[in-house]
Amino acid sequence: MEIKNLRNLTLALALGLTSTGAFAQITNTATIDGTTPFGSSEEYRTWSVGVNAGVLNQTNIFGFNRAGFNKLNHEVGYSAYIKKHLTPSFGLKAQYLGGKVGGSMKNATAGINEFEAKTPWSAALSAEWTLGNTSWRFANGIVKPYFAIGLGALNFETTTTDVGGASHKNDATTKLYVPADAGFKFAITKGINLDLGYQLNWANQRFDGVMGGQYKNDLFSYAHAGIEVALGNKEKPFMNNSNPVAAFVNDANKKYDAIKAERDALVASNAQLKQQLNEIAADLRDDDGDGVANKFDKCPNTPAGVKVDGSGCPLPEMKNETKVIEKIIVTEEDKKVVDEAIKNLEFDLGKATIRSTSFESLNRVASLLIEKNFSLKLAGHTDNTGSLQTNLRLSKERAESVKAYLVSKGANASRIEAVGYGPNQPIATNATAEGRQQNRRVEFTLF
Repeated sequence: MEIKNLRNLTLALALGLTSTGAFAQITNTATIDGTTPFGSSEEYRTWSVGVNAGVLNQTNIFGFNRAGFNKLNHEVGYSAYIKKHLTPSFGLKAQYLGGKVGGSMKNATAGINEFEAKTPWSAALSAEWTLGNTSWRFANGIVKPYFAIGLGALNFETTTTDVGGASHKNDATTKLYVPADAGFKFAITKGINLDLGYQLNWANQRFDGVMGGQYKNDLFSYAHAGIEVALGNKEKPFMNNSNPVAAFVNDANKKYDAIKAERDALVASNAQLKQQLNEIAADLRDDDGDGVANKFDKCPNTPAGVKVDGSGCPLPEMKNETKVIEKIIVTEEDKKVVDEAIKNLEFDLGKATIRSTSFESLNRVASLLIEKNFSLKLAGHTDNTGSLQTNLRLSKERAESVKAYLVSKGANASRIEAVGYGPNQPIATNATAEGRQQNRRVEFTLF
């Protein structure tokens, strides 16, 4: 009856754990953060240690190899292991198991009635498979089924008692045994698992003191609970809890998010440029066809064929007017006046302010422009010292400064043009101070 109760209890526990595993799943990336698909094992913690304790007895839930010992003796067992994880689903485990196993026969009439096998130590190397690390639905499964099988050495010392009460103690011996383990890992934290398992151990026939058939080895079970702790850098995920499918999906999502963000930025930029182009096109539209854009057209409804000025308004009619072309003659005396003004022209250092020593010669140029109605081109130049932008601005400002002075003395502003060329038209080398001095100038051209 006790065997039946244990079997029912164990089956209920297994079914409960299985049903819990079906629902107790979460979706997070804690077990894959910092990893990449097909990445190096250096991205993970690959070593772990575990300790557990539980119940050792001669029976098992499957009814295998009981050899007539049908009355259970529940004994305390203990185990520790170290494991190297080669993949998220596979690892190699070196395990120690100790304790004692016993059993008795309820209705024995002759021979051995009871046995007790002390197992001071055992050492086994097992291959372990974790089944919950290839899910396409969950980045991290809280419950992970596993199974393992291995081969090891078991040290045991068996004492038997016959129906008459006489006992016999066999010598301690070490034999090969096969451990097969199955259970569930519960992910408590990023690097710690709760381990609930059930282990079957096929031992030598002499384990219970009763010799069986040729192929009938003794079998004892170990129902256990414990914890497994990952070793290494706590910032790295534990390989045994990592899902390679989730790592692949997470990496794809990150790349998708980056590409989508870049695309969204481009779409927004294109929309802004399109709006600007539409605004420019609207400003440049010429509804009345007079050649002046709407934005600048002060007379927007000019009839077709009417000539307009720059503001889009009709030009006054020209009746019987004769265009008179005036011939401009520049004499040598006129050129001397201009040359003298050029030689005497000085500015404050780095500025467009004309020094007072230049006023007299500039006054004569202004008089010449008023008297003979000349046109004048002022061209400002600099050396190559400083930035191009600064020199272009300074040359233009100096030419404009001369123009403003001449206009202030009565010259016609519309007949004076001021331009700046910066260092682009040197007349001497900029490698010497003398050459740079010659390049810093304002040229006057009468026409």
